[in-house]
Amino acid sequence: MFDDRELTESRIRRFTRDHLTPQVHQETAPVTIAAYRVEGEPIPPREAIVDHAGDYAPLEVGAPLGRAWSTTWLHVTGTVPAQWADDERSDPELIVDLAFSGQPGFQAEALVFTPDAVPVKAINPYNRYLPVRPGEQLDYYLECAANPNVAGEWTFAPTPLGDLATVPEEDLYLLRELHLARRDVRIGELVEDVRALVGLMAELDEASQRRHEILRALEDACDTVDPDDVPGTVEAAREVLAPALARPAHRSALTVLATGHAHIDSAWLWPVRETVRKVARTFANVCALLESDPDLTFSASSAQQYRWLKDRYPELFARIQEHVAAGRFVPVGGMWVESDTNMPGSEAMARQFIAGKRFFLENFGVETRETWLPDSFGYSAALPQIAALAGQDNFLTQKVSWNQVNTFPHHTFRWEGLDGTSVFTHFPPADTYNGMLTGEELAYFERNFKEKGRSSIGMDLFGWGDGGGGPTREMMAAGRRAADLEGSPRVEFGTPQEFFDRARAEYPDAPVWNGELYLELHRGTYSAQPGTKQGNRRSEHLLHEAEFLSALAALRAGFEYPHDELEALWENVLLGQFHDILPGSSIAWVHREAEQDHAETAARAEAVIAGA
Repeated sequence: MFDDRELTESRIRRFTRDHLTPQVHQETAPVTIAAYRVEGEPIPPREAIVDHAGDYAPLEVGAPLGRAWSTTWLHVTGTVPAQWADDERSDPELIVDLAFSGQPGFQAEALVFTPDAVPVKAINPYNRYLPVRPGEQLDYYLECAANPNVAGEWTFAPTPLGDLATVPEEDLYLLRELHLARRDVRIGELVEDVRALVGLMAELDEASQRRHEILRALEDACDTVDPDDVPGTVEAAREVLAPALARPAHRSALTVLATGHAHIDSAWLWPVRETVRKVARTFANVCALLESDPDLTFSASSAQQYRWLKDRYPELFARIQEHVAAGRFVPVGGMWVESDTNMPGSEAMARQFIAGKRFFLENFGVETRETWLPDSFGYSAALPQIAALAGQDNFLTQKVSWNQVNTFPHHTFRWEGLDGTSVFTHFPPADTYNGMLTGEELAYFERNFKEKGRSSIGMDLFGWGDGGGGPTREMMAAGRRAADLEGSPRVEFGTPQEFFDRARAEYPDAPVWNGELYLELHRGTYSAQPGTKQGNRRSEHLLHEAEFLSALAALRAGFEYPHDELEALWENVLLGQFHDILPGSSIAWVHREAEQDHAETAARAEAVIAGA
C-alpha cells in the first residue's frame, strides 16, 4: 500500500479542527448584559450585587473590561430557548470569552453568582461554559477579574504589571463573547474519541500495527462524517472508532492512578487577595464537576485556602464539606500552606502541621496522612521526622524531577531523615502537577517511571494549577478512554490514600534515600527579598517570646493568656512561609505586603510581651 501516513494524519487534524470542533455548539441565542466597574480593590459579592444594583449600565459584546487587576461585574439576563428541550442529546450552556489566551490562572477569570451572592461556577479559558436549562430565566452575575499575564512568555522580564503603583491605565481585556448555545453532546464525545486516539497514535512506533490500525479507523471516521450534516452522521462515525477504542490494554500495562488537582500558589504572580478569589473560582468549578461526573475525585491541600472559603464564601464551603463527607473532595497535606521547608524554624515547621491538621479535623473530621508539597524549592532533611511526628507517613512532591543536572534515581522510595525516621515517598512520573491525561502525557509517564519491574503503579495529578482552574470535563473524558486501552497505561480515578496503600503493599522493600532532597533549580531565591526573610525570622522569635512570657505570667500572676491573638499571629506568619513568598519569587506587590505583615506582627507581638 502507498505510504500516505503523514498526509492522512494531517487530514485528520484539519478535519477535527475545521469540521468537528466548531460543530460542538449548534444554535445560539442572545442574552442581555449590564456592567458595573469596581473602583479600586474588589468588593464583597453581596455588596456588588445588592448595594450597587442601581450602578449597572448596558454593555455590548466587544466592550473593554478594565485595566490590569481591576474588576468588572456583569449582570446577565435572558431566556434559554424552551425548544432546546426537544433534543435530549443536547445541553444548553452560557458561553463566555473574556478575550482568553493561553493557560488558565494567568489571565482574565470570572466567577458566576446567583442574585443571592452564592457562587455557582467559574469561567476560564478552558472552562468557558455555565450549564443552564431549557426555558430557564437567566439571572446571573459574573465577577470578572482582569488579572494580567505577569510572566509573559515565561522570560520573567521586568514588567510594570507586578504592582498597582506601576500598572498602565489602558484596558487589558474585552468581552469577546457572551451568549447561549446548544451543545451537541454526541459531537463533543466524537471530538474526545478522536483526540484520545490521535494522542495515542502519535506516541506509538511508526511501524507498529496498532498505530496503523488507529490511523485507518480515524481515516474511515473522517470519510463517514458529512461536513454538511455532522449531527446526522456523528453516531456512525463513533461506531467506526469504537473497535479501536475497545482494544484492551496489555496485561502488563502500568497503572496510572489519577486524582483531580489544582495546585494554587497562595501568592506568586498575584497578591494574596487575588488568591482568595482564585481558590473560590477553582473550588466552585470542582464542585460543579463533582456534581455532574461520578468518576471524579479531587485532592487539595493548604488549610489556609479552605479557611478563606469558610470565612468569605460560606455556601461554597458547605458544598465542599458535603463532598468531603462523601470521600470525593479530599483534603491532603495537613499543613497550613505548602510552605518552604528550608528557611522556617523548626517550631514554625511544627506549627504548619499543628494548625493545618487541626483545621482539617475540626471542619471535616479528616486526619491527613500525606505531606503534600509538589512545588516547594527543596526539602530539609529534618522534614521526615517532623512529618512523622505529626502522623504523616507518606510524602509527595514532583519538584525534584526538575533538577538541572542530576536526575533523581527514583519515583517511589522511602525518604529517611537525619534521625533515621522515614516516610514512604512518591514523585509522580509525569513530572508535573498540571496533568491532562493526554496520550502524550501517559506515554511519557510510562517511559519515565523509574520503578518498572518492581512497581506497577504511579500517581498523576491532573488539572490546571499554579493560578488555579482544576480538572475539566475534557480531562475526565481523556482518562475514561485510557482506562483500558491497548498501547496506553491503564488510568484509574482515585484518591492519594488509595495510591499510597496500593504502592506500599506492592513495593514493601522500596529503596531508601537518606538526607536532604536538594533542588537544582530556583536556587537564587534563597538570597532574594531579604526584607521578607528577615521579617519572618523576627516574627518567629517574637512569637516564641510572647508565648513564653504569656504562659509564665498566666502561671504566676493569673494573666489571661491571649490565645486567640497569638493563634491569629501565628497563622499570618505561617501564610508568609508559603514557598513563593518566603523564598522571594513573587511579584513586588506580594513582598511589599509581606514586609508590612511582618511589621504588624512585630508590633502586636511586642504589645503582648509588654502586657505580660
